[in-house]
Amino acid sequence: MASLIRFLPGRTPLVLDSPHSGVDYPEDFAHACELAVLRKAEDTHVEKLYDFAPALGVAWIEALFPRSYLDANRNITELDVSLLEDEWPEVVETDPVVLSKVRLGKGLIWRLTDDGVPIYQRKLAVAEVRQRIERCWRPYHAAVEQAIASAHARHGYSVHLNCHSMPAISSSHATDFPGLVHADFVIGDRDGTTASPALSRWLCELLRGFGYQVEYNHPYKGVELVRRYGDPTHDRHSIQVEINRKLYMDEATLELNAGFESLRGHLRELVRQLLALDPRTLR
Repeated sequence: MASLIRFLPGRTPLVLDSPHSGVDYPEDFAHACELAVLRKAEDTHVEKLYDFAPALGVAWIEALFPRSYLDANRNITELDVSLLEDEWPEVVETDPVVLSKVRLGKGLIWRLTDDGVPIYQRKLAVAEVRQRIERCWRPYHAAVEQAIASAHARHGYSVHLNCHSMPAISSSHATDFPGLVHADFVIGDRDGTTASPALSRWLCELLRGFGYQVEYNHPYKGVELVRRYGDPTHDRHSIQVEINRKLYMDEATLELNAGFESLRGHLRELVRQLLALDPRTLR
């Protein structure tokens, strides 16, 4: 069975991962809505924006499976059990704050698209959900965990950027802020709990210096991948980076636009400066 994860180990303190840019739709998905509708869920072309990173010694982890098939940025407890034909035998999330995404149809396995379109006209078997977890979620998280641990062991600290993109305007079922006009970038560290706030502020100011509008922890604070692997008290910094798709692509056609190369150049400079920075020196 072909791997649905791309993992390129690094040699620097920096780790990048892209959990939502996958375009390999497994045959067992058996979705009811059109593929063109599902593709709007992708963090389209994020892997291209950062394709320079491995050559700089930066660890790179990329999900090749689509987020609508399984969302690696959710905990395995964030399962919408209404999707299942049988009772789920494992623990499920009960925290109402965490469950807000599940209610929107955006749990571990998606029930609805960002526009509220049902993805399935069938119930899912417990066995197929478990298979998705074993084939997609566990290898992805194992790769991220390994890359961060190796970076930290080599350098005494690690910086993990969880790489995403967002639509120019939030859709009806995408977040708790439907219709919100997004900034160019949103930097999230779960209110300073997954990375040093000084490092996050440094990143925000660097991006503003490039001329971008930047929000910090609104409307995206970061989800499972930064929550699970960020530990700034032990010099493990995890930050979610959201990029507005209008900067580099046509959201209707999914084609790259004229802004792609400029944005990619700024991201390369961001990575270059991060590699020259020891976050332990920031206050």
